[in-house]
Amino acid sequence: MNKVVLITGASSGIGKAIGELLHQKGFVVYGTSRNPEKIAHSVFPLLSLEVKDPASIQTTVANVIALSGRLDVVINNAGVGITGPLEEIPIQEIKINFETNFFGPIEVMKAVLPQMRLQKSGLIINITSIAGYMGLPYRSIYSASKGALELVTEALRMEVKPFGISVTNVAPGDFATNIAAGRFHTPVLARSAYEVPYAHTLKMMDAHVDQGSSPSEMATAIYDIIQNPNPKIHYKVGETMQKLAIVLKRLLPDKIYERMLMRHYKL
Repeated sequence: MNKVVLITGASSGIGKAIGELLHQKGFVVYGTSRNPEKIAHSVFPLLSLEVKDPASIQTTVANVIALSGRLDVVINNAGVGITGPLEEIPIQEIKINFETNFFGPIEVMKAVLPQMRLQKSGLIINITSIAGYMGLPYRSIYSASKGALELVTEALRMEVKPFGISVTNVAPGDFATNIAAGRFHTPVLARSAYEVPYAHTLKMMDAHVDQGSSPSEMATAIYDIIQNPNPKIHYKVGETMQKLAIVLKRLLPDKIYERMLMRHYKL
């Protein structure tokens, strides 16, 4: 029986690449988008879903189960970026980011777990970020929302293992997607105490995304994880130096690691 897969945020970037590869491999793929009617020529069905709306999540999950009779793999990919000095990020934008990157995935997991328990099987893959392993300057909220999802995944994995359900994190580094265009940028304010360092760091972040790897690399990693009957708790996908940064954080004293990051960002 072909596995049924639900992917949030599948209209572009990493989510689209994952959906296209899994469709090619014979999976029954359903993607989601806030505005699927605006997306032309998707090779897999795109359903309407707003991750900030629990009712929308419940409706879409129920539709997928009604259409296919089961739900084998759920990939929480929908997410948004946010940048800025913490002091200057509007609190409302911080809440929106957590609603999308943290509370949204939680609502999706709550919606799909009853069906997976009924099946006595299922796999939930949460797409987090290498940024979630460390507090990065001018990306404090993004790091925090993705790091929080990493920890929730660790806990949930133990809670649902007795039901035959697996949960795992996949943390990508920089990939060539439209995340930079879609994220909330706190404006670089003239005469702000952070004007010069924030403007410089913002240019670095955008350059890293523009020069990032192809989303197809993430798609291949996700396919391999689905094929693994006993997936690991954490996966990191990205350039060697990005993954090395996580290792160094575990090995180096905190202040040395902090100095290393500040040198990297020229702060």
